[in-house]
Amino acid sequence: MYDLKEKQAAIDAVIAQGPYRDEWQSLQKYRIPSWYEEAKFGIFIHWGVYSVPEFGSEWYSRNMYIQGTKEFAYHRKTFGEHKDFGYKDLIPLFKAENWVPETWAALFKKSGAQYVVPVAEHHDGFQMYASELSEWHAANMGPKQDVLGKLKASLTKQGLLTGVSSHRIEHWFFMGHGREFDSDVKGELKRGDFYWPAEKEADHHDLHSEPKPTEEFLEDWLTRCCELIDKYQPKILYFDWWIQHEAVKPYLRKLAAYYYNRAFQWGEEVVINYKHDAFMFGTAVVDIERGQFADTKPFVWQTDTAMALNSWSYSKGNDYRTATELICDLVDIVSKNGRLLLNVGPKADGSIPEEECRILEEIGKWLEVNGEAIYGAKVWRIYGEGPTQIVEGQFADGIKKHFTAEDIRYTVNGDSIYAVVLKPSADGRYLLPALGIHDASHKPMFNGIIDSVTQLGAADLPNWQQTVSGLVLEGAVADTDKPVVFRIKLK
Repeated sequence: MYDLKEKQAAIDAVIAQGPYRDEWQSLQKYRIPSWYEEAKFGIFIHWGVYSVPEFGSEWYSRNMYIQGTKEFAYHRKTFGEHKDFGYKDLIPLFKAENWVPETWAALFKKSGAQYVVPVAEHHDGFQMYASELSEWHAANMGPKQDVLGKLKASLTKQGLLTGVSSHRIEHWFFMGHGREFDSDVKGELKRGDFYWPAEKEADHHDLHSEPKPTEEFLEDWLTRCCELIDKYQPKILYFDWWIQHEAVKPYLRKLAAYYYNRAFQWGEEVVINYKHDAFMFGTAVVDIERGQFADTKPFVWQTDTAMALNSWSYSKGNDYRTATELICDLVDIVSKNGRLLLNVGPKADGSIPEEECRILEEIGKWLEVNGEAIYGAKVWRIYGEGPTQIVEGQFADGIKKHFTAEDIRYTVNGDSIYAVVLKPSADGRYLLPALGIHDASHKPMFNGIIDSVTQLGAADLPNWQQTVSGLVLEGAVADTDKPVVFRIKLK
């Protein structure tokens, strides 16, 4: 077992030697890197021991120990009594026998993604990388491979940037229900044990809940995060929601200072993704889970969402969204200064489900034609127009958006404004009110000179005319169910 105090001293030394201190005032000197401002589409990966049951969701490790849940019943029926076959006993079944990291990387490149964020450690506490801090990791058991290391090498060859995600903080309570009955989560647990600490679960969103994570647990958490930083030099460090707990705050400041100072040493620019107000605003990038903002924001932000509405990991019977719905989300998010991190949930054997491959390929084909409206694009004076309202906030991706040919999103790139119509019209006719003839002498409305209008991916030019009602387009190609994009080049 490693020496916690020795590790903490090493972390403190890095903080003392760099330009960033573990104080919010110092951390507010951080600036979002230009590469992240330009990047608009990333891939998230939830793959781990929880992929083995193919049941419920990535929260299987918690829910299987809660009596009365469908996961509890499924586990007993499929694997036996919890005292005889617990979550840890699924690890040998997680073999990744069909995993080819080069195949994954090629698919993600084909999807049009620019960065990839694998979950390095989920709430279950199993590390998907070679760790010197624990025996419970993928290089030592299960796949018996440094999954993160091999994947990063393959992604780099494809020109994709690699981040990492740590959900370790939730491990404080994640296995705690296993203590409520005769299961393998029992006895006095200590650091180094897979289930440790398995504390009593409180309200997930109570920032002051008891029992609070101990100093030992938090120092272990910080050490694990810093090991990830040093060993894999990720461009993005993503965290789930519970880091906002009051007990974690001092360690968040240390984590950010350590990461930013390490990046300074490497000559790299990096990003931290967080939810709610875990970090002081301006010291990292805010992320919205399964939702988005309803309007343009003056700050860079990110949405993370999954292809499946019911789970982040692979489960039999996943309820998938369509590629068209996800492309509409991507367009809407980019028009409001955001970027989309879209999750993939591979099977335990390392193969990616056919439906997810198909969705990624469809997105990639659309971006291949229309990417100039997305990649490197900037926000326009308004994000868009149209009758369909976006429900703002987290966990809203299950609310169907019934877009019409009047729902338009705008971006700017180079000398052109891009108008993305979220649902094609049947007759190829469109009206873009924001680009009409306006009296801009008193109001900040469009008053530029249009040079030409083209439809991306179409050979023929649409007929266009500016009127007081808007820019009228006729003769556009409409043989698709996906958003159509018009380039309005200005003089």
